[in-house]
Amino acid sequence: MAIKRKKKKVVKKTASKKKAVRKVAKKKVAKRKVAKKKVAKKKVKKKVAKKKVKKKVAKKKVKKKVAKKKV
Repeated sequence: MAIKRKKKKVVKKTASKKKAVRKVAKKKVAKRKVAKKKVAKKKVKKKVAKKKVKKKVAKKKVKKKVAKKKV
């Protein structure tokens, strides 16, 4: 692989600029993580809600069975 790549002009950034860029990047990552956590919480709530619904449905079925037995 002897393909010579054109060297990109290296823009020298001052140390402070690099730090600023890193901070911004970290903030973005942090925001993404928070967003993911929020989404995860919503998913958990949905799962819990579904479980509750299933329990209600199960109870209704039991009541029907009991009613039939009485008859």
